[in-house]
Amino acid sequence: MKRILLLLCLLLSACAPFVSPQEAVQPLPTALIDPSYPTVESAPAAAVQTSSGINVSATRAWRDGKDVNAEVCFTLIDASDWSIWSANLQYADVVILDFASTLLSVQEPLEGQSGVRCDILSFFNVPPDADLSSVTITIDAIAAPPRAEEYCTIYMPKIQQTLNERGIAIVLGCVDSNGVQVMQILSRPDIMSQEEAEQIVYSDEFYTVRGPWAFTFNLGQ
Repeated sequence: MKRILLLLCLLLSACAPFVSPQEAVQPLPTALIDPSYPTVESAPAAAVQTSSGINVSATRAWRDGKDVNAEVCFTLIDASDWSIWSANLQYADVVILDFASTLLSVQEPLEGQSGVRCDILSFFNVPPDADLSSVTITIDAIAAPPRAEEYCTIYMPKIQQTLNERGIAIVLGCVDSNGVQVMQILSRPDIMSQEEAEQIVYSDEFYTVRGPWAFTFNLGQ
């Protein structure tokens, strides 16, 4: 009888699955719980900055997780489609150039009165442990890139005058293209390629106002 019981025990042991010592002590996976990202709001040290005849104001900035946002408004010098063209965020030795702009409101300019546009600027992927106790948001330029027909109706006289003042022998004119007046380069110096002439004529300097307008906030450590 003892032999039969021993044989049964050996058979059951042989059929049981093998478990290595390492597998036996491995802990079960657990969910990773990250601490909450910071959320801080602040008013700027100086709410209004003026440069190149343009007033830019910042009412507030706030830190929301990995994003830093700022609510800014700027004066519109005419009815063109002005927007923030270049901006950056700086803290310590880090400069973030990538940003997005979301329109909040537009008050069109009236006779004798400038308009106002308000946007939310957003800078992304700011480390949650970054020290933002002194963070500066700088708007470097605002611009109103013209539509093709606006070169003839608005910009061509200004561009031609600038070329003449600089002694650049480029002559501009407008031609009809499918019922729309389109600016073209009628003549240029022989030593200048068409591409070089177009780079001069269509430079963003003719529809850009440069600052800078800088605002400093305390968004916590």
